[in-house]
Amino acid sequence: MDREAKLLQRLRNVRELLSEHEVDGILVSEGHNRRWLSGFEGSYGWLLVTVEKALLGTDFRYWEQAQVQAPHFELVKLTKNRSQNDLVLDGQVRDIALEAQSVSIGEFNKLQELADINWVLCDDLIEGLRAVKDAGELQRIRAAAAITDGAMACVKNFAQIGMTEAALAWKLEKHMREAGADGLAFPVHVASGPNSALPHHASGERAIQSGEILLIDMGATFDGYASDLTRTFYIGREIEPRFKEIFDIVLQAHDEAIRKIKPGLKGSEIDGVARELIGRAGFADHFGHGLGHGVGLQTHEKPRLSNTRADTLLSPAMVTTVEPGIYLPGYGGVRIEDLVVVTELGADLLSNCAIEPLLELE
Repeated sequence: MDREAKLLQRLRNVRELLSEHEVDGILVSEGHNRRWLSGFEGSYGWLLVTVEKALLGTDFRYWEQAQVQAPHFELVKLTKNRSQNDLVLDGQVRDIALEAQSVSIGEFNKLQELADINWVLCDDLIEGLRAVKDAGELQRIRAAAAITDGAMACVKNFAQIGMTEAALAWKLEKHMREAGADGLAFPVHVASGPNSALPHHASGERAIQSGEILLIDMGATFDGYASDLTRTFYIGREIEPRFKEIFDIVLQAHDEAIRKIKPGLKGSEIDGVARELIGRAGFADHFGHGLGHGVGLQTHEKPRLSNTRADTLLSPAMVTTVEPGIYLPGYGGVRIEDLVVVTELGADLLSNCAIEPLLELE
């Protein structure tokens, strides 16, 4: 299916949602949803989709870009005197769904000036559709994952004793960009020693040392689509027993969770597989985040593999991370993260980086 056909199908899918939620239209402002639905990649714009109309409002900065990228949308030029309120009036509908998590209080107050409009606050309408990836999206995610795999494979060549976390992070970022990434999915996280017990530690000036843990979490973007990969290493000639114990538990939880993934299961059920295993080993209090999250245009999107978030039933072509971890304050942490796509029979790995915990550095 070519790009134009995909965009038209997405419009049809959104229009089916309108009747399901008993609204006449939906106003879209969140940037990733706007790009996915219209093809428009500019940083400012509003979409109004009704049964009969598809409107895109943006300003002069993106006018020509919108004409090229969003051929199925009627363009409305927004100016100092013409705002998203005018776009809504052009839609000529009354009950409109609004992305509750994306609209600011100021924007909402302005929209409420339209007394004849009944705003229906909704969450995750477009995000739910985005969770199931088409072939082109999967191809882009695979390309982003391959770039990230390649960078992780170079850690043994880039890392040096005495190098700072930030210096190694820069080498990995540079490698991904030179390998074809159009950006980073998020800043490269390099965490050494006790810093690895902080799940989202920001790479800093701490020097990498032998006899310590080194945790690296990174992702590239390719044509807007993200990847996410974590590997944990022990620096030295041989792995110390405490690290090996923790690493083996996390790896078992990682492998078992991936084996259990299949369509129709809830994200919380897969999370429970890893959580129960880590808990049995005595580390329940040291695995404090969800098992995984969806990846696509955003690094964190639907589905969620979590015991604290609303459940999503897994479906074929959903992409998610699987990333169990154990974090011991003052010592360090271990996380192993891979990217998988749900299939009719289970899950296929999109990450193909080797899991080799021993890292011998000079």
